[in-house]
Amino acid sequence: MASFIKENIKISLGAIRSQLLRTILTVLIISFGIMALVGILTAIDAIKSSINSNFTRMGANTFTIRNRDMNVKIGKNGMKPKSYKNISYDDAVRFTKLYSFPAKPSVSTRASGAATLKYESKKTNPNIRVLGGDENYLITAGYELRLGRNFSAQEIQYGAHLAIIGKDVQEALFSTMEDPIGKIITIGSGKYKVIGVLLSKGNSIGFSGDKIAILPLNNVRQYFSVPNMMYAINIISENSQLMDAAIGEAIGTFRVVRKLKTGQDDDFEISKSDNIANLLIGNIQKVTAGATVIGVITLLGAAIGLMNIMLVSVTERTREIGIRKAVGANRKAIRGQFLVEAIVICQLGGLVGILLGIVIGNIISFQLGVGFIIPWVWIISGIILCMLVGLLSGLYPAIKASNLDPIEALRFE
Repeated sequence: MASFIKENIKISLGAIRSQLLRTILTVLIISFGIMALVGILTAIDAIKSSINSNFTRMGANTFTIRNRDMNVKIGKNGMKPKSYKNISYDDAVRFTKLYSFPAKPSVSTRASGAATLKYESKKTNPNIRVLGGDENYLITAGYELRLGRNFSAQEIQYGAHLAIIGKDVQEALFSTMEDPIGKIITIGSGKYKVIGVLLSKGNSIGFSGDKIAILPLNNVRQYFSVPNMMYAINIISENSQLMDAAIGEAIGTFRVVRKLKTGQDDDFEISKSDNIANLLIGNIQKVTAGATVIGVITLLGAAIGLMNIMLVSVTERTREIGIRKAVGANRKAIRGQFLVEAIVICQLGGLVGILLGIVIGNIISFQLGVGFIIPWVWIISGIILCMLVGLLSGLYPAIKASNLDPIEALRFE
């Protein structure tokens, strides 16, 4: 069997060399189909990897315990709107003391959603978010420092007049060459010393993660206090694979804090920070499906072209087929020769397409800052697809060639 296949491959390569231009054109058609498939899907894998890494850096392995929205039931048997109690500072602090899972919690609250910050004669637009956070807030919120330092536990405890600002705030208040660290800025009616500048988070759906100022939590409680102030608890899991366990433990612990009885509904909500990442990746799956359809359609066109070429080849080589049958070749041998020839042409096109697809996909990968990707799944899929295309395209011409009458074939001009 192996010698039969080997012999047919030799014959196929000889036939390919004799019709080199036609073969090259067919190989290119197939390679473009595979290149589109492998290239686009490699690029999509790179985009997915980029999204996951960015959201991990922005807190994709974190979740937040926040106030639950009002519950409204409408209808004949509906109940009155149910309002849930806000998470208080005492609730949040007690949770951080009771929560024993290997994860890091932090407490935060919002001081203002539209503040104006000032430095000497400069000021920002009234669109700066001012938050109060503890010493763990930067980690759990996915922020990194570009300049300066974080708050200490002592500064949080005593509500020091310190601030960590975002990139947009720095650009609005300070010149390019000016070091913001140590400068005194005005937030509300208070003066705050800048001790840190955050790395840029960029813009997303019209929202800027850089228009922000973070103050010590107890400072916000003292100087930005409002009745029934709401707090949120951010938790970052040490291992993303333990997220579900960390969430389960957090729910159980916070139910104890809220003194909820068995059977009572949770009066708080858990939101995962990777919801947006999952939504984006879900949308990319549609692009993946579209790219796959485009690649398959291109391969279908290539299959039709290959079948046409194989039929022409059968016609041109009718005398050769007659001679082979005259010297003892049976139908199976003739059929195998043309099938193997179609498969060899498809595999040549597939190899070229896979190489081009990997190159194109990784160009996008490098632009996104993702490492070199070898899409083994798509490489194997491409090889299998080329095998199927070769079989489907070569089957009818091979059967036609094997059914030729040897005497008529020898008389063919």
